[in-house]
Amino acid sequence: MKTFQDFQKVGDSEQKKMQFVRDAITDHKGSALFRVASDAEQYDKQQDVTIVTYQKLLYTVSGQAVPDNYSANFKLSSNFFNRLTTQRNQYLLGNGVTFGKPDTKAKLGKDFDQQMVTLGHEAQKGGVAFGFWNFDHLECFDLTEFVPLYDEENGALMAGVRFWQIDANKPLRATLYEVDGLTDYMWSQDKANGEVIKEKRPYVNVTKGTAVDETKIYEGENYESLPIIPMFNVQKKSDLIGMRANIDCYDLMMSGFANDVDESYLFWVISNAGAMDESDLAKFQDQLKRVKAALVEARGAQIQAQTVEAPYASREAILDRLRAELYEDYMALDTKSIAGGAATATQIEASYEPLNSKVDEYEACVTEFIMNLLAFIGIEDRPTYTRSKIVNRGEEIRQVLQSANYLPEEYITKKILTILGDADALDEVNKMKQAEEMERQALTVTEEEEEEEQTGIASVEDFE
Repeated sequence: MKTFQDFQKVGDSEQKKMQFVRDAITDHKGSALFRVASDAEQYDKQQDVTIVTYQKLLYTVSGQAVPDNYSANFKLSSNFFNRLTTQRNQYLLGNGVTFGKPDTKAKLGKDFDQQMVTLGHEAQKGGVAFGFWNFDHLECFDLTEFVPLYDEENGALMAGVRFWQIDANKPLRATLYEVDGLTDYMWSQDKANGEVIKEKRPYVNVTKGTAVDETKIYEGENYESLPIIPMFNVQKKSDLIGMRANIDCYDLMMSGFANDVDESYLFWVISNAGAMDESDLAKFQDQLKRVKAALVEARGAQIQAQTVEAPYASREAILDRLRAELYEDYMALDTKSIAGGAATATQIEASYEPLNSKVDEYEACVTEFIMNLLAFIGIEDRPTYTRSKIVNRGEEIRQVLQSANYLPEEYITKKILTILGDADALDEVNKMKQAEEMERQALTVTEEEEEEEQTGIASVEDFE
C-alpha cells in the first residue's frame, strides 16, 4: 500500500511521478480492500462470485477429481446484497438531505442528493467512497477506481489517483490529484512507460463576479486542501464482509435444489451388465439425455428406472432460515413480517427498530462527510434527514386528529400532509383554507345584514 510519504519521496521528476502512479495502481489492485470491493461490485450486480466459479466434481475409483459434465449444474445468484444495502441507503437518503438555510442546497449543486445516494451505496460496497468537489458540484469515486494516498502520521487523505481502463488491451488512463492541482497520464501499447496527456493544472479555472469592484478571479486558483473527502461506511468495512458466507450458502442451496429437480432424483439399475465400467455408464447416461433411449447389448441385461423423492421440506426450511438470518444479522426490515395483514402502527414501529438502530450508525458516517464538505466549501449549516417508512396512514391520521385540541391548526395540517406524502402542498392548502374562511366570513356578514334589514322592516310595521 502506497502512502503520501512514499509519494513525497519521489520528488518533482515527472517521470518518477508517472512511475509512482503506475506502481500505486498495481499495488492497489492487489490489495485486500480492492478485492473485497471488486467482489462486492459483482454481488451488487447479482453475480455471486462463489457460485459462478463453482464446479461440480466427480471422483474416480482412484480418488482423482474430474469435472462433472453430465449432471445439471445451475448457478443461481440471489439479489440479497443489492436489496439490503439499497434499503438502508434509501431509508436514510431517499427523500434527500435537508438543511437549515434555504440557499445551502443550491450551493451544493442541483444533483447533490443523487450524488449522496451514489456515495452512500459505494461506501457500503467498498467500505469507503470518495466525494470530489469539482468547483460547483459533487462527484463520486469508488474504491475500485481510486487509489487513496493517506498520511502515515494522522491518516488524512493528502492525495489520490483515479484510474480507468475499458479493456486489458486498451490504454490505461489515470489522474493524479494533489493539493496544488491535477495531472493526467496515459499508458498505451505504443508508450508503455507512459506519457503526460495534460500537465498539472489548477482545480478552479473560471472567472465569476457581479459588480466591477466585487469581481473575483478564480482563474488558476486551488483550494487550501485536497478537494476529495472520504466517506466511510460503518466500521470502515464493506457490508459484504460477514454477509457473504450466508449469501453463498443460500445460492448454493438454491442451485442444488434446482439441480435435484432437473435430475428428478432418477437413477438406473442395470442388471447382467457387469462388464460396463464408469466410462460406459457415463456414455449410457449421456445417450439417455440426448435421445431418451439406450441400447444394452449384453445378453439378459435389464434396465430399470428408480426414483427418489427430493428432500423438499428440509431444503425449504434451511432456505427460510438463511433468509431470516440475513435480515436479522444485517438489521434490515423484512417486509414480509408486516405485509401479511393490516399491521398496527405499533407493530410497524417495532419492525423498524433494528433498521433504525443500524441507520443511526450509518447516519453518523453520512453526517460526518457532509459536515467536512460544508467546512471545505465554507458553509455553516447542518444536515437533517427524513427517513422513508411504511406507515399505517389511517391510524396515524387518527392519532393526529385526536390531538387537534392541543396543537396549532397549521401544525395539524402539515402533519397530515406529511403522512399523506404531500408536504409540499402546505402553502397551497393554507391559501385554500384562508380563501374558504374569507368566503365564510363574507357569507356570515351578508346573512347578518339581511337579518337586520328584516328586523327593521318588522319594527316599522309594528309601529304603524
